[in-house]
Order: sequence, then C-alpha cells, then structure tokens
Amino acid sequence: MKYVFDLETSARALRLNRFLHSLTVASKRKLFLERPEEAMQGLSETEKDMVRHLDWKALQDYGASFFCLEKLARTKGVSNPEMVAAFRGEGLEEFLKTRRVPGAR
Repeated sequence: MKYVFDLETSARALRLNRFLHSLTVASKRKLFLERPEEAMQGLSETEKDMVRHLDWKALQDYGASFFCLEKLARTKGVSNPEMVAAFRGEGLEEFLKTRRVPGAR
C-alpha cells in the first residue's frame, strides 16, 4: 500500500496531529502520562483508541504526521526503529536485520 498524505488526509487528521504536536509542551506530556483520557479530550474515540494502543500503522494510515508521531513515541519511550518496524508490520529484531547499522536501536 502506498502512503499518500494529501489534503483530505491532512484535514481528517488535523485534530489528531494537533494533539500529538502538543506533546512538545512539558505540561501536556505530563498530563498525557498521568491522565491520558483527560489529555485526549477532544479526540474521536477512533483516534483515542489508536493512541491508547500505540497502533503506529493505524495512526500512519489515518494521517498522523511522522513528525507528530515522534512526539508520541518520545513521550511513551518508544524508539524510532520500534515505530518504523510497526509501520512495516515487523517486530523490532526483524526490522533491525534489514538495517545496515550495527548495534542500532
């Protein structure tokens, strides 16, 4: 499947991307980690469910910006390789075998 981020996708995911980007603010990160449901107020149930489960592939397919997803990953302690592996439907070890960077995590 080809991933296309067009105007329709951008508009649909705007609320989600704004929430994800807000995680650049320390107080927003703290709220999300301590009281996630309160922090996600304003998101649709579908969006909340994707965030709750850290469903990286679903978030990407929905239209979440990679750069905004990085904010969520950092907040939850997930590395870029872990997130990208999930985009590809792979486990981390499987994904790392495709990289040419020894010891990368």
